[in-house]
Amino acid sequence: MTGAHGMTGANGMTGANSRNGGTVRLGAGAGFAGDRIDPAVELARHGELDYLVFECLGERTVAAAQVRLLADPSAGYDPLLAARMRAVLPVLAGRAGSGSGTSGSRTGRRTRIVTNAGAANPLAAGRRIVSIARELGLPARVGVVTGDDVLDVVRRLDPVVWETGEPLSAAPEELVSANAYLGADGVRLALQQDADVVVTGRVADPALYLGPLLHEFGWAEDDWPTLAAGTVVGHLLECAGQLTGGYFADPGTKPVPGLARLGFPFADVGADGGARLSKLPRQRRPADHADVHRAAALRGRPAGRLSDPRRDR
Repeated sequence: MTGAHGMTGANGMTGANSRNGGTVRLGAGAGFAGDRIDPAVELARHGELDYLVFECLGERTVAAAQVRLLADPSAGYDPLLAARMRAVLPVLAGRAGSGSGTSGSRTGRRTRIVTNAGAANPLAAGRRIVSIARELGLPARVGVVTGDDVLDVVRRLDPVVWETGEPLSAAPEELVSANAYLGADGVRLALQQDADVVVTGRVADPALYLGPLLHEFGWAEDDWPTLAAGTVVGHLLECAGQLTGGYFADPGTKPVPGLARLGFPFADVGADGGARLSKLPRQRRPADHADVHRAAALRGRPAGRLSDPRRDR
């Protein structure tokens, strides 16, 4: 069962979004637990985003978070959560309140944050974000999505392990982590409760992006082609820097100067699920259609519905 919980740091960030041309702009703030923070800050400052998404969780990292939680009940979330929030919350709060921006049609936008940095303890992560917002004197309403931790359920059911043919309880090692992949609905529910920041545990990676699209466009839960298109966009964006040059670069064969400045992508997504992927112009090497197809192929998803910026100019 998915639960969406509300936490309030103050009265909530101000500034309502009026979509530019009927699109929603989603930006990738991280693609893995240890990802760099500076590209996210650049997107927060210059990207004119509706949503900034930090994808920070994998099977190994959620298990490691469970181990930290066993040692400290107040721990268990992503170690870089506080650093990321301290870096971007002041930028986003300033943009929403000032009405300043680099693109006239998107000035003064409210940019909301979605992240799975809650890892093994999303409630503690939510409380940490509220604490940071208060410390910085910033308004923030935080939504927490729970329900992915099924460790107690798995222990109770004691299933047969496929590889050994024996009950799980017969394994010599202690079971420390069992998480279900939640979908996008919990994220959507949290956004409907007007959360400025949504923090989750283990959800499917593209759900971090699909949730905002469900909230913004109200897609029907059985509109499979459009849901599939939104899922593809989410899969691509959660690759972060791999989408904007990481998959292209091959040191020694295809060296890319200034690779540390390749930047992270964003996408303008329409109500039909079509998307235009791009990046900030000040960063090295623009997003390339070939990178998109490489990322889609590695994710096992077609990229046929994504537009080619070279054709669409």
